Amino acid sequence: MSFDNNQPLSEADKQLDGTNERLVVDVKGAVEHPGVYEMVQGERVIDVIEKAGGMTEKAAAESVNLAVKLHDEMFIYVPEQGEAEQSLPEQQNEQGDTQMVVLNRATEVELQSLPGIGPAKATAIISYREEHGAFSSLEELMNVSGIGEKSYEKLAPYLRLN
Repeated sequence: MSFDNNQPLSEADKQLDGTNERLVVDVKGAVEHPGVYEMVQGERVIDVIEKAGGMTEKAAAESVNLAVKLHDEMFIYVPEQGEAEQSLPEQQNEQGDTQMVVLNRATEVELQSLPGIGPAKATAIISYREEHGAFSSLEELMNVSGIGEKSYEKLAPYLRLN
């Protein structure tokens, strides 16, 4: 297991967002060195995967949103090819409740299991999906009324398209 608790912050890390806040992130699945990594506030999934040695040749890279900003206690799972269509290990929210929602097929009840999504936002997501067809990217969720960048950042770790 890797845990970089004694590594000093580089100047680039300190300048990321003006804070020195450290995050602890767990990376598993099709990466070269699965483990727990200490990261800096403002870094993204791609940064921790690179720190874990990158994805293996068997990784289903298209199933991982590399642009999501990291948060403390985040769990990232990189599935292997073929595994993405099967059931993925579920992710956990901060309260420990298990959930992974398929955005293009989720029911109103499933959407409401996500952090910050109540009945009105769940209905808005389904209405948007019915009017515009399936979401082509997770980021498209920000086109739904009432879901901005901050809401999206909280939701993205718990969503996948298909």
